[in-house]
Amino acid sequence: MSAAPVLEGSTARRPASGLRAPDRVVSVAVPILSVLVALGLWELISRTELISQRDLPAMSTTVQALWDMVQTSVFWIALGHTVRGWAIGLGLAALLAIPIGIALGSSEFASSAFRVPIEFLRPIPSAALIPLLFLTLGTTLKSEVFLATFGAFWPLLVQTMYGVRDVDPIATDTARSFRLTRNERLFRVTLPSSLPYIMTGLRISSTVALILAFTAELFMGTPGLGQRMNYLESFGLNDQIYALALATGLLGVAIHFAISALEKHVLRWHPSQRKAAAS
Repeated sequence: MSAAPVLEGSTARRPASGLRAPDRVVSVAVPILSVLVALGLWELISRTELISQRDLPAMSTTVQALWDMVQTSVFWIALGHTVRGWAIGLGLAALLAIPIGIALGSSEFASSAFRVPIEFLRPIPSAALIPLLFLTLGTTLKSEVFLATFGAFWPLLVQTMYGVRDVDPIATDTARSFRLTRNERLFRVTLPSSLPYIMTGLRISSTVALILAFTAELFMGTPGLGQRMNYLESFGLNDQIYALALATGLLGVAIHFAISALEKHVLRWHPSQRKAAAS
């Protein structure tokens, strides 16, 4: 007696779909659990006086201080200033790095000609420019934007160059065989192929821009969360200082998820995003 045939369109796919729900639960539960464990460890270290609460306020104390702060206009104005410096810096970095990266990545001669200046400027710590900015631009928004732009420029430039170089030569030759113009090859072949690299660079640069915007506020006194933290430190309000640090971290997480969502939307046609959506 022969076994009943397996219908590929229905029965064969049921076990795979049955495994997806637990996988989703695990993928959501593990990050949440790790955050809860870290917060609980923070609370335990402070409450047991392993580290004095004067130096490290308890997690519950810090969260309460943050809750009190978010109900004031001072906090939201400072947050707005930080987001403004981050957004302008990242936007300028993208406007400069992507076209330059495409130009350098498309030409072996240009790439080799500018390799030494790029490798010379890229390792310079952005914070090392703060004294120079003090003397030239002063403690203004321009200094914060310059610092954020300078730091965010390099990861995006390098990723764009690598993305352009990684374009499949067969696709380029096929476009030429169809007699596409240089601009048509750029927008139909080069940019779509290098877009995953560019989005990765944008995700890295967004974090760098936030760090440097906060650094400018902290050390140069430009308005924002960093300046506010400096003010609180002068009065020894450690719980509020840690609350601002927590707020900055949460802002970084929000930016990460926003850029990741943008990446998924822009690359929804890409195989990597289709596989992620299927899984």
